Amino acid sequence: MGVIDISQSSYLCKSLNEFGIIGQQRSTFSLIGVQRQQRKVVAMSSIIPAVETETIKEGCVKLTGDSFIRPHLKSLSPYQPILPFEVLSARLGRKPEDIIKLDANENPYGPPPEASGNSVFEALGTIKFPYVYPDPESRQLRAALAADSGLESDYLLVGCGADELIDLIMRCVLEPGDKILDCPPTFTMYEFDAAVNGASVVKVLRNPDFSLNVEQIAEAVIREKPKIIFLTSPNNPDGSIINDEVLLKILELPILVVLDEAYIEFAGLESRMKWVKNHENLIVLRTFSKRAVAAEVSACAALKNPTYLENVKNALLEERERLFKLLNELPFLEPYPSYSNFILCKVTSGKDAKKIKEDLAQMGLMVRHYNSKELKGYIRISVGKPEHTDALMVGLKQLA
Repeated sequence: MGVIDISQSSYLCKSLNEFGIIGQQRSTFSLIGVQRQQRKVVAMSSIIPAVETETIKEGCVKLTGDSFIRPHLKSLSPYQPILPFEVLSARLGRKPEDIIKLDANENPYGPPPEASGNSVFEALGTIKFPYVYPDPESRQLRAALAADSGLESDYLLVGCGADELIDLIMRCVLEPGDKILDCPPTFTMYEFDAAVNGASVVKVLRNPDFSLNVEQIAEAVIREKPKIIFLTSPNNPDGSIINDEVLLKILELPILVVLDEAYIEFAGLESRMKWVKNHENLIVLRTFSKRAVAAEVSACAALKNPTYLENVKNALLEERERLFKLLNELPFLEPYPSYSNFILCKVTSGKDAKKIKEDLAQMGLMVRHYNSKELKGYIRISVGKPEHTDALMVGLKQLA
C-alpha cells in the first residue's frame, strides 16, 4: 500500500482534534460512525498504531499503509499453500511435465473429455449472454448436484471452493472474540480462518491413532462454549474416518458441527449430506477439486458422465492399496491406513522427514511435509497414477 498524506486536509485534522485523538498517548484508535454536535464522521474500521503514524504540522498525521491493517492480522502466520507447476519449474530447474506432484491430493486424471480443454471453451462459447453476470445462485450446478447426491437443491449452497465456504460460515456465525473448536492434526485452514475472523481456537488434540477424543470434546464445549466445531472425515492428513456413533454424540452437544467431507468419495462410505435434514446444527462440506474438476462449467459436464468419475475413483483406490504396500516395505516409513486419496507416513529409523521431502523435490518428486509440532516427523503422499508410484519408489529407495 502507498502512503496517504492528509496533512492538507484541514477538516479531518480539526475533526481528529475535536475527538481528542491527536496528542493522546494511545497505541491505537478506530473511527466508526463517531458523532459530535450533529457532525458525523464515518471511516473504515481501521486501527492505526501510533508507531506507524507521523506527526506533521498542527497535529495532523501522515498514515502509512500498514496502519490500516488490523493488528492481529500482522502477527498471523501465513497459510502455506502448495506451489503451482510454473513456480516449481522455475525453482527446480525442471520442465513442468518432468515434475510429479504428489503433495496436494489432486485428481491426476483430470475431468472427463467433455469437461476439459476445447469442450469447456465450446461450452463457454455457447453462453447466450456472456456479458451478463452469471447466476449468483448457481441454479444449474445445484440442480445437477441435487440429482447426483439425492439431496434437494434448496439445501445446497455453492462456493468458490470449500475454503470460501469455511470463511463464509465463520463470518455468518462468529462475533469477534468467539471461539471455535479444532481437533488437530487436521486441515489447518480452520484455525487460519478463525484468526482472520477475530476468533480464538480451542484445541482438543486427537488420540495417537488420530481418532477423536469425544470425552474431551464434550468437556471443552461445556467449559469454553465455542460456537463451531470443525470435523474432517476422512481427516486430512491421516485419512481416518468418523463413525456414525461418534458423530451422533458430537451432534448432541450445543455447538454447530461443520463436517468437511472433501475426500468422502474415496472412503467407500455414503456422505452424511442428507443428515442435515434431521440435524439443525449440522453443515456438510463437499468439494469437486479432489473428485474431478474445479470450474462450474466443467463440474456440470463432469456430472453428466458418472461412469468416468467412478472409473477414476476405482483407479485411485486400487493404486492407493498398491502404494500402501510398497511404502510399508521401506524400513524408514510407517504408512497409516487411509480412507482418502493420500497416505500419511511416519518417518522412522532416525531419518528427517523434512530432508526426505527436500531430497525428493530435487528429483522432481513432490510430497507434503508439515511444520506443525504434531506432524514434523511425517510426510503425506497423494495417490497418483501407477507410473507416479513407480517413480516415487525409485526415489525413496535411493534415500534408504
